[in-house]
Amino acid sequence: MPLIENTYYNPPFIYRNAHLQTMLPTLLRRVSSFIYTRVRIETPDEDFIDLDISGAGKSSSAVILCHGLEGSSDRHYMRGMVRAFNAHGIDAICYNYRGCSGEMNRNLRMYNAGSTDDLDTVVSHVRENSGYRKLYLAGFSLGANLVLRYAGENGDALDPSIKGIVAVSAPCDLKSSAVEIHRTRNYLYHKRFLIMLLAKMREKAKSHPELSRIDLESIKTLGDFDNLLTAPIHGYRDAEDYWQRASCRPILHRITVPSLIMNALDDPIFGNDCYPFNEAEQSEYVFLETPARGGHVGFMRYPGDHEYWHETRALEFIREHCA
Repeated sequence: MPLIENTYYNPPFIYRNAHLQTMLPTLLRRVSSFIYTRVRIETPDEDFIDLDISGAGKSSSAVILCHGLEGSSDRHYMRGMVRAFNAHGIDAICYNYRGCSGEMNRNLRMYNAGSTDDLDTVVSHVRENSGYRKLYLAGFSLGANLVLRYAGENGDALDPSIKGIVAVSAPCDLKSSAVEIHRTRNYLYHKRFLIMLLAKMREKAKSHPELSRIDLESIKTLGDFDNLLTAPIHGYRDAEDYWQRASCRPILHRITVPSLIMNALDDPIFGNDCYPFNEAEQSEYVFLETPARGGHVGFMRYPGDHEYWHETRALEFIREHCA
Protein backbone atom coordinates (compact mmCIF):
# COMPACT_ATOMS: atom_id res chain seq x y z
CA MET A 1 0.00 0.00 0.00
CA PRO A 2 -0.68 2.42 -1.55
CA LEU A 3 -0.12 0.87 -5.00
CA ILE A 4 -3.08 1.54 -7.28
CA GLU A 5 -3.01 -1.34 -9.72
CA ASN A 6 -6.61 -1.48 -10.96
CA THR A 7 -6.56 1.83 -12.79
CA TYR A 8 -9.59 2.51 -14.95
CA TYR A 9 -7.73 4.48 -17.62
CA ASN A 10 -8.31 2.72 -20.93
CA PRO A 11 -7.82 4.96 -23.97
CA PRO A 12 -9.52 4.40 -27.32
CA PHE A 13 -7.63 2.03 -29.61
CA ILE A 14 -6.20 4.80 -31.81
CA TYR A 15 -4.53 6.39 -28.75
CA ARG A 16 -2.82 3.26 -27.46
CA ASN A 17 0.54 4.13 -28.98
CA ALA A 18 2.90 5.70 -26.44
CA HIS A 19 4.45 8.13 -28.92
CA LEU A 20 1.06 9.33 -30.14
CA GLN A 21 0.01 9.87 -26.52
CA THR A 22 3.17 11.89 -25.95
CA MET A 23 3.14 13.97 -29.12
CA LEU A 24 -0.49 14.59 -30.09
CA PRO A 25 -1.45 16.71 -27.06
CA THR A 26 1.49 19.03 -27.76
CA LEU A 27 0.69 19.23 -31.44
CA LEU A 28 -3.10 19.34 -31.42
CA ARG A 29 -4.58 20.21 -28.05
CA ARG A 30 -5.84 23.75 -27.66
CA VAL A 31 -7.44 24.52 -24.32
CA SER A 32 -9.96 27.35 -24.50
CA SER A 33 -8.24 30.59 -23.63
CA PHE A 34 -8.72 32.38 -20.34
CA ILE A 35 -7.04 35.32 -18.70
CA TYR A 36 -4.28 34.94 -16.14
CA THR A 37 -3.43 37.55 -13.55
CA ARG A 38 0.36 37.88 -13.41
CA VAL A 39 2.19 38.47 -10.14
CA ARG A 40 5.95 38.96 -10.00
CA ILE A 41 7.77 38.04 -6.82
CA GLU A 42 11.37 38.80 -5.90
CA THR A 43 13.73 36.02 -4.88
CA PRO A 44 16.27 36.22 -2.02
CA ASP A 45 19.11 36.45 -4.58
CA GLU A 46 17.58 39.52 -6.29
CA ASP A 47 16.05 37.66 -9.21
CA PHE A 48 12.33 37.29 -9.98
CA ILE A 49 9.69 34.62 -10.49
CA ASP A 50 6.43 35.21 -12.38
CA LEU A 51 3.21 33.56 -11.23
CA ASP A 52 0.11 33.35 -13.43
CA ILE A 53 -3.09 33.02 -11.43
CA SER A 54 -6.54 31.88 -12.52
CA GLY A 55 -9.65 31.82 -10.37
CA ALA A 56 -12.41 33.91 -8.88
CA GLY A 57 -10.20 34.97 -6.00
CA LYS A 58 -12.80 33.91 -3.46
CA SER A 59 -11.77 30.30 -3.05
CA SER A 60 -10.37 28.97 0.22
CA SER A 61 -8.04 26.62 -1.64
CA ALA A 62 -5.53 26.77 -4.48
CA VAL A 63 -3.21 24.50 -6.41
CA ILE A 64 0.34 25.54 -7.28
CA LEU A 65 1.18 24.08 -10.69
CA CYS A 66 4.75 23.31 -11.80
CA HIS A 67 5.41 22.78 -15.50
CA GLY A 68 7.90 20.54 -17.29
CA LEU A 69 11.22 21.21 -18.98
CA GLU A 70 11.05 24.45 -20.97
CA GLY A 71 7.34 24.77 -20.27
CA SER A 72 5.27 27.67 -18.95
CA SER A 73 1.77 28.53 -17.80
CA ASP A 74 0.64 28.51 -21.44
CA ARG A 75 1.38 24.85 -22.14
CA HIS A 76 -1.69 22.78 -22.97
CA TYR A 77 -1.21 20.49 -19.97
CA MET A 78 -1.01 23.47 -17.59
CA ARG A 79 -4.11 25.13 -19.03
CA GLY A 80 -6.01 21.86 -18.95
CA MET A 81 -5.26 21.34 -15.28
CA VAL A 82 -6.02 24.98 -14.47
CA ARG A 83 -9.42 24.65 -16.12
CA ALA A 84 -10.18 21.40 -14.28
CA PHE A 85 -9.32 22.84 -10.86
CA ASN A 86 -11.14 26.11 -11.53
CA ALA A 87 -14.26 24.15 -12.52
CA HIS A 88 -14.25 22.66 -9.02
CA GLY A 89 -13.83 25.98 -7.24
CA ILE A 90 -10.08 25.74 -6.68
CA ASP A 91 -7.84 28.62 -7.77
CA ALA A 92 -4.75 27.78 -9.81
CA ILE A 93 -1.34 29.42 -9.41
CA CYS A 94 1.02 28.60 -12.27
CA TYR A 95 4.66 28.85 -11.25
CA ASN A 96 6.80 29.86 -14.23
CA TYR A 97 10.41 28.90 -13.53
CA ARG A 98 13.17 31.45 -13.90
CA GLY A 99 13.47 32.35 -17.57
CA CYS A 100 10.21 30.60 -18.55
CA SER A 101 7.67 33.41 -18.26
CA GLY A 102 8.47 35.15 -21.53
CA GLU A 103 11.17 37.36 -20.01
CA MET A 104 14.70 36.23 -19.28
CA ASN A 105 15.56 36.21 -15.59
CA ARG A 106 18.35 38.43 -14.27
CA ASN A 107 20.81 35.94 -12.82
CA LEU A 108 22.90 33.28 -14.49
CA ARG A 109 21.03 30.68 -12.49
CA MET A 110 17.82 29.39 -14.05
CA TYR A 111 16.03 26.20 -12.90
CA ASN A 112 16.44 22.46 -12.64
CA ALA A 113 14.57 19.39 -11.38
CA GLY A 114 15.81 20.02 -7.84
CA SER A 115 15.23 23.78 -7.49
CA THR A 116 13.18 23.36 -4.33
CA ASP A 117 14.36 26.65 -2.83
CA ASP A 118 12.53 28.57 -5.54
CA LEU A 119 9.42 26.48 -5.01
CA ASP A 120 9.65 27.29 -1.31
CA THR A 121 9.81 30.99 -2.19
CA VAL A 122 6.59 30.57 -4.18
CA VAL A 123 4.84 28.61 -1.41
CA SER A 124 5.87 31.21 1.19
CA HIS A 125 4.63 34.06 -0.98
CA VAL A 126 1.26 32.41 -1.55
CA ARG A 127 0.85 31.55 2.11
CA GLU A 128 1.75 35.06 3.30
CA ASN A 129 -0.21 37.01 0.69
CA SER A 130 -3.46 35.11 0.33
CA GLY A 131 -6.27 33.78 2.46
CA TYR A 132 -6.05 30.19 1.21
CA ARG A 133 -6.58 27.65 3.96
CA LYS A 134 -5.61 24.70 1.78
CA LEU A 135 -2.85 24.42 -0.80
CA TYR A 136 -2.07 21.58 -3.18
CA LEU A 137 1.03 21.05 -5.31
CA ALA A 138 0.84 19.54 -8.77
CA GLY A 139 3.65 19.01 -11.25
CA PHE A 140 4.30 17.62 -14.71
CA SER A 141 7.45 15.72 -15.71
CA LEU A 142 10.37 17.81 -14.35
CA GLY A 143 7.82 19.68 -12.22
CA ALA A 144 6.45 16.37 -10.91
CA ASN A 145 9.90 15.42 -9.64
CA LEU A 146 10.23 18.92 -8.19
CA VAL A 147 7.07 18.82 -6.07
CA LEU A 148 7.87 15.33 -4.77
CA ARG A 149 11.45 16.33 -3.99
CA TYR A 150 10.17 19.41 -2.15
CA ALA A 151 7.79 17.36 -0.02
CA GLY A 152 10.45 14.78 0.73
CA GLU A 153 13.06 17.35 1.72
CA ASN A 154 10.65 19.03 4.11
CA GLY A 155 9.20 15.85 5.61
CA ASP A 156 7.36 16.58 8.84
CA ALA A 157 8.28 20.27 8.50
CA LEU A 158 6.24 20.73 5.32
CA ASP A 159 3.98 23.77 5.53
CA PRO A 160 0.74 22.52 7.14
CA SER A 161 -1.39 24.37 4.61
CA ILE A 162 -0.18 21.91 1.94
CA LYS A 163 -2.70 19.09 2.02
CA GLY A 164 -1.76 16.98 -0.98
CA ILE A 165 0.41 16.49 -4.06
CA VAL A 166 -0.24 15.28 -7.59
CA ALA A 167 2.68 14.26 -9.83
CA VAL A 168 2.01 13.52 -13.50
CA SER A 169 4.72 11.55 -15.35
CA ALA A 170 7.33 11.97 -12.62
CA PRO A 171 10.91 10.98 -13.60
CA CYS A 172 11.59 9.78 -10.07
CA ASP A 173 15.10 8.68 -11.05
CA LEU A 174 16.62 11.33 -13.30
CA LYS A 175 19.50 9.19 -14.52
CA SER A 176 17.12 6.45 -15.60
CA SER A 177 15.11 8.98 -17.58
CA ALA A 178 18.28 10.54 -19.03
CA VAL A 179 19.39 7.14 -20.33
CA GLU A 180 16.04 6.54 -22.01
CA ILE A 181 15.66 9.92 -23.67
CA HIS A 182 19.04 9.45 -25.36
CA ARG A 183 17.89 6.26 -27.10
CA THR A 184 17.37 6.41 -30.86
CA ARG A 185 13.61 5.89 -30.60
CA ASN A 186 13.36 9.10 -28.57
CA TYR A 187 15.42 11.24 -30.95
CA LEU A 188 12.61 13.72 -31.65
CA TYR A 189 12.02 14.47 -27.96
CA HIS A 190 15.73 14.74 -27.28
CA LYS A 191 16.37 17.02 -30.23
CA ARG A 192 13.41 19.28 -29.48
CA PHE A 193 14.45 19.88 -25.87
CA LEU A 194 18.09 20.41 -26.79
CA ILE A 195 17.23 23.01 -29.44
CA MET A 196 15.05 24.94 -26.97
CA LEU A 197 17.63 24.83 -24.18
CA LEU A 198 20.53 25.92 -26.37
CA ALA A 199 18.48 28.78 -27.83
CA LYS A 200 17.75 29.99 -24.30
CA MET A 201 21.42 29.80 -23.30
CA ARG A 202 22.45 31.80 -26.37
CA GLU A 203 19.95 34.45 -25.32
CA LYS A 204 21.23 34.41 -21.75
CA ALA A 205 24.83 34.74 -22.95
CA LYS A 206 24.01 38.26 -24.13
CA SER A 207 23.69 39.41 -20.51
CA HIS A 208 26.12 36.90 -18.97
CA PRO A 209 29.37 36.97 -20.95
CA GLU A 210 30.87 34.32 -18.68
CA LEU A 211 28.89 31.81 -20.75
CA SER A 212 31.20 32.59 -23.69
CA ARG A 213 33.76 30.32 -22.03
CA ILE A 214 31.52 27.37 -22.91
CA ASP A 215 31.38 26.26 -26.53
CA LEU A 216 27.63 25.81 -26.93
CA GLU A 217 28.14 24.31 -30.38
CA SER A 218 30.00 21.42 -28.78
CA ILE A 219 26.89 20.38 -26.84
CA LYS A 220 25.29 17.56 -28.78
CA THR A 221 23.16 15.82 -26.15
CA LEU A 222 21.07 16.64 -23.11
CA GLY A 223 23.71 14.84 -21.08
CA ASP A 224 26.30 17.29 -22.39
CA PHE A 225 23.98 20.16 -21.50
CA ASP A 226 23.51 18.94 -17.93
CA ASN A 227 27.23 18.28 -17.57
CA LEU A 228 28.46 21.62 -18.93
CA LEU A 229 25.62 23.95 -17.93
CA THR A 230 22.90 22.65 -15.61
CA ALA A 231 25.30 21.12 -13.09
CA PRO A 232 27.96 23.85 -12.68
CA ILE A 233 25.47 26.72 -12.84
CA HIS A 234 23.37 25.20 -10.06
CA GLY A 235 26.08 23.92 -7.76
CA TYR A 236 26.38 20.27 -8.80
CA ARG A 237 29.68 18.58 -9.57
CA ASP A 238 28.57 17.15 -12.92
CA ALA A 239 25.55 15.61 -14.62
CA GLU A 240 25.77 12.40 -12.60
CA ASP A 241 25.84 14.37 -9.36
CA TYR A 242 22.86 16.45 -10.50
CA TRP A 243 20.78 13.43 -11.51
CA GLN A 244 21.50 11.71 -8.22
CA ARG A 245 21.00 14.64 -5.85
CA ALA A 246 17.94 16.16 -7.58
CA SER A 247 15.96 12.92 -8.00
CA CYS A 248 12.93 12.53 -5.76
CA ARG A 249 13.03 8.74 -5.41
CA PRO A 250 15.65 8.55 -2.62
CA ILE A 251 13.50 10.70 -0.32
CA LEU A 252 9.96 9.62 -1.19
CA HIS A 253 9.87 7.79 2.15
CA ARG A 254 10.00 11.15 3.93
CA ILE A 255 6.77 12.48 2.39
CA THR A 256 4.04 13.07 4.99
CA VAL A 257 1.05 14.23 2.91
CA PRO A 258 -1.07 12.20 0.46
CA SER A 259 0.82 12.22 -2.84
CA LEU A 260 -0.35 10.64 -6.10
CA ILE A 261 2.20 9.67 -8.76
CA MET A 262 0.69 8.87 -12.18
CA ASN A 263 3.32 7.17 -14.37
CA ALA A 264 2.22 5.26 -17.47
CA LEU A 265 4.03 1.97 -17.93
CA ASP A 266 4.57 2.78 -21.62
CA ASP A 267 6.16 6.17 -20.96
CA PRO A 268 8.81 6.31 -23.72
CA ILE A 269 11.38 8.28 -21.69
CA PHE A 270 11.19 6.33 -18.42
CA GLY A 271 13.42 3.46 -17.39
CA ASN A 272 12.48 0.94 -14.71
CA ASP A 273 13.91 3.06 -11.90
CA CYS A 274 11.34 5.80 -12.60
CA TYR A 275 8.64 3.58 -11.07
CA PRO A 276 8.99 3.60 -7.25
CA PHE A 277 6.96 0.47 -6.52
CA ASN A 278 8.83 -0.45 -3.34
CA GLU A 279 8.64 3.06 -1.93
CA ALA A 280 4.88 3.23 -2.50
CA GLU A 281 4.32 -0.20 -0.95
CA GLN A 282 6.16 0.88 2.18
CA SER A 283 4.64 4.37 2.44
CA GLU A 284 1.46 5.53 4.10
CA TYR A 285 1.32 8.62 1.90
CA VAL A 286 2.82 7.90 -1.55
CA PHE A 287 0.25 6.48 -3.98
CA LEU A 288 1.65 5.09 -7.24
CA GLU A 289 -0.78 4.62 -10.13
CA THR A 290 0.65 2.97 -13.24
CA PRO A 291 -1.77 2.72 -16.17
CA ALA A 292 -0.57 0.41 -18.92
CA ARG A 293 -0.85 3.27 -21.41
CA GLY A 294 -0.65 7.03 -21.44
CA GLY A 295 2.77 7.97 -22.78
CA HIS A 296 4.55 10.95 -21.24
CA VAL A 297 2.08 13.58 -19.97
CA GLY A 298 -0.48 12.18 -22.37
CA PHE A 299 -3.51 10.34 -20.98
CA MET A 300 -5.85 11.40 -23.78
CA ARG A 301 -9.37 10.02 -23.78
CA TYR A 302 -11.05 11.73 -26.72
CA PRO A 303 -10.03 14.03 -29.57
CA GLY A 304 -10.64 17.74 -29.19
CA ASP A 305 -10.75 20.03 -26.20
CA HIS A 306 -11.87 17.63 -23.48
CA GLU A 307 -10.72 16.96 -19.93
CA TYR A 308 -7.90 14.42 -19.92
CA TRP A 309 -7.81 11.42 -17.61
CA HIS A 310 -5.03 12.73 -15.37
CA GLU A 311 -6.99 15.94 -14.76
CA THR A 312 -10.08 14.05 -13.66
CA ARG A 313 -7.96 11.67 -11.58
CA ALA A 314 -6.10 14.49 -9.83
CA LEU A 315 -9.32 16.01 -8.54
CA GLU A 316 -10.70 12.63 -7.52
CA PHE A 317 -7.58 11.96 -5.48
CA ILE A 318 -7.71 15.33 -3.77
CA ARG A 319 -11.37 14.95 -2.87
CA GLU A 320 -10.79 11.44 -1.51
CA HIS A 321 -7.47 11.79 0.31
CA CYS A 322 -6.67 15.47 0.84
CA ALA A 323 -9.79 16.98 2.39
